[in-house]
Amino acid sequence: MPMSEILPVAALTLGVVAVILGVFVFVVDSMARATFALLGSFLAVAVIMLVLGLHYLALVTALMMTMEMAVMAVFMIMFMMNPAGLMPMTMVHNAKGSAVAGAAVFAALTAGVWLADWPTRRGNAPADATVQIGQAVMGEYMLVMIVVGVSLFATIIAGTVLATGRGRYDRFGPDLSRRRPQDPVPGGLPR
Repeated sequence: MPMSEILPVAALTLGVVAVILGVFVFVVDSMARATFALLGSFLAVAVIMLVLGLHYLALVTALMMTMEMAVMAVFMIMFMMNPAGLMPMTMVHNAKGSAVAGAAVFAALTAGVWLADWPTRRGNAPADATVQIGQAVMGEYMLVMIVVGVSLFATIIAGTVLATGRGRYDRFGPDLSRRRPQDPVPGGLPR
């Protein structure tokens, strides 16, 4: 089978996988499973971009979504009342209203895709789209990227600080003079 016939089939198959995993986000009964289903959906989209020859966007999507879902999983472990978001819970609220809203938006977007008068391309395609994206990100949007990066890092640090009410050595007392640690939950290895 020639490559020109394989690529459309691969893109279509990955599109179906992405949609199925997107549906799983709302079907599974825990936040952790929903997080990993969403990650799988985004990775399928990243592979579609790879199949279409958009290597830079595929890599950025895969890296960004993997890190985002990993941070989400860490926050679930830190802050959720049930262990790591694995306890059964409903992922859908106002199921009928959200289904109607989702169907309406899908119909409107689909109609927009088919009914829009798409402009024809003027000029030639850029020789290297990656260079153009890099110039846009590192040029006029550089300050935005720096602020976003620092904000995300500060959020991770603040979440970690809030999740740990006491430090590593607080259990040995303020002056570290206690021989045996005073743990809030007894356990550990006997000595």
